[in-house]
Amino acid sequence: MTHVEDELNTQPECWTRVAAEAVEHTGILPVPGERVALVGCGTSYFMAQAAAVLRERSGQGETDAFAASEFPHGRAYDRVVALTRSGTTTEVLELLDALRGRTRTTAITADPQTPVMTATDDVVVLDFADEKSVVQTRFATTALTLLRAHLGLHTEAAVADARTALESPLPEGLADSGQFTFLGRGWTVGLANEAALKMREAALAWSEAYPAMEYRHGPISVTTRSTATWMLGEAPEGLAEQVRETGGTWVAGPLDPLAELVRAQRLAVAVATARGLDPDRPRHLTRSVILDTNDR
Repeated sequence: MTHVEDELNTQPECWTRVAAEAVEHTGILPVPGERVALVGCGTSYFMAQAAAVLRERSGQGETDAFAASEFPHGRAYDRVVALTRSGTTTEVLELLDALRGRTRTTAITADPQTPVMTATDDVVVLDFADEKSVVQTRFATTALTLLRAHLGLHTEAAVADARTALESPLPEGLADSGQFTFLGRGWTVGLANEAALKMREAALAWSEAYPAMEYRHGPISVTTRSTATWMLGEAPEGLAEQVRETGGTWVAGPLDPLAELVRAQRLAVAVATARGLDPDRPRHLTRSVILDTNDR
């Protein structure tokens, strides 16, 4: 078994643990009424997208999400929350340094032996969700579960659905598709972005992601019989039928959307295996992007 398979299989236990511990971090996570920005890179950025929508739509306060390199320094926030598994990502550390002394910062990380520990005002360490694989699975979903629990939006039903996602077989023939499209609405747009990234990283697959209502505005034109279109969350009325009319495969997402992401992680591993690839070692990627001055 690869590291990524082992790690993604432990997600139900990680979610249960972090949800139980969420109350311990109440004082260093955003409080109602704060204007908040969540930042990250790659997978962490997509988790930030999901969390930002959840927080704002739950009435907790205005919440934005940015790739760390694209943070708008002209805007004022009460708190910036950085998601960083490694704690060493250059863009995140540089942003935290720039915010020091003028905006309160919180980092959520997996490794307590990294520079992020002293680069931020507050830190949450999820070392039990750290990973050996370059490809992120359990740290990302555990960090998002922490934020869902902090908002009062996590339930044990999500954990039960994650177990179902791990135990149930993937749709027959799905791994043979030539193109994969993931769709979301609201907070699940970030999850769709992450599902597509998993397919690209682990399986070198042609994968895309869109807000579900945007799919009709162009992307559906490249849908063919070799396309799998996967909806994370509730689908817009009539979209499944339109996709089927193209000859493409429609994959409904009946589980909690975060559990659907677990199913998509399994698909990425299955496609990688079918193509003779090692999903633990994606092409051209490392665990953390650490830049020198010539890379900026």
